[in-house]
Amino acid sequence: MFKGAVIRLLVLLGCSVFGFSAHSAVILQYHHVSEDTPAITSVSPAQFSEQMEYLAENDFIVTPLSEVVDAIKNKKPIPAKTIVITFDDGYQSIAKTAHPILKEYGFPYTVFVSVEPIQAKYRGMMSWDELIRLSQEGAEIANHSWGHEHLIRKLEGESQAQWLARIEDNILKTEEEISKATGQSHKMLAYPYGEYNQEIESMLSQHGFVGLGQQSGAAGIYSPLTALPRFPVAGVYAKLSSLKVKMHSLNMPVLAQTHSDPELKAGQWRPELRVTLDMSDIYPHQIMCFIQGQGAKKPLWLSANEFSIRAEFDLPAGRSRYNCTAPSKGGTGYYWFSQPWVRAKDDGTWIEE
Repeated sequence: MFKGAVIRLLVLLGCSVFGFSAHSAVILQYHHVSEDTPAITSVSPAQFSEQMEYLAENDFIVTPLSEVVDAIKNKKPIPAKTIVITFDDGYQSIAKTAHPILKEYGFPYTVFVSVEPIQAKYRGMMSWDELIRLSQEGAEIANHSWGHEHLIRKLEGESQAQWLARIEDNILKTEEEISKATGQSHKMLAYPYGEYNQEIESMLSQHGFVGLGQQSGAAGIYSPLTALPRFPVAGVYAKLSSLKVKMHSLNMPVLAQTHSDPELKAGQWRPELRVTLDMSDIYPHQIMCFIQGQGAKKPLWLSANEFSIRAEFDLPAGRSRYNCTAPSKGGTGYYWFSQPWVRAKDDGTWIEE
């Protein structure tokens, strides 16, 4: 635990043990740590142990999410090689398998939970007693909505105002229940399914919440506080060989972008994304973008520091991404930026999940 205390002191002081300060943190997103759960949302206990060992042996600074959020809010330096560990949903494998490994290394972490599955005692979910025990041993317990709903989807006959009021009540009620059960209220929401839109972002800001998605990239001073990126770790993305690159990624210096609303309007299935960057540590010819399902695509440069990227074909119904990366001039890692998109089917209905 001594190592963890020293790490947190370094973060609070804004110091870097590597001789310089950075402004990015890599937030990892896990669900299950098990061999008996769906591979698409799981890492095996052996993989998780290997990943934590790698962090410990390579001098990464594993930091509570709340402290990284505070640093971004207040534009404090974030030490290089800062990592945040998060879990979505609150599965029992976190308590039974992940927690002992994290405790061994003194690594803090955050669990995002929905209230309804806990109250209904769904199979495989932690109870309030288990979550309270983890919180007493250093875990942060945070908001994942009341029932893990698709927050952007309106109910039949629901007006825009009624929908937003329902989502607002959902989030505030969940935060209140978490606070009542654990004594914690971090006002950090992980969007279920990684889905959000500008109306939800605005509502969160009004209540002092931050929001975390499931789009890739390092988080930092250039990240919107209502759209902090995380790297999902599961399935094919759980291999340490590829995860190492992500652990060293940097916060893309995005100065402005349009459009930024992930929810696509009817028929706008090939969104154009315009991004303005601070180019001081990036060579423009080394920026490469990737459109999910459509492969690599060179950006179209509109000026010395603004580029455009657009899908060649309609994005499919459901969730998609535009990812853009570039190596730093200094060779310290890759800048990484991801814009999520989500769309209904052509008839206005949503795909079933």
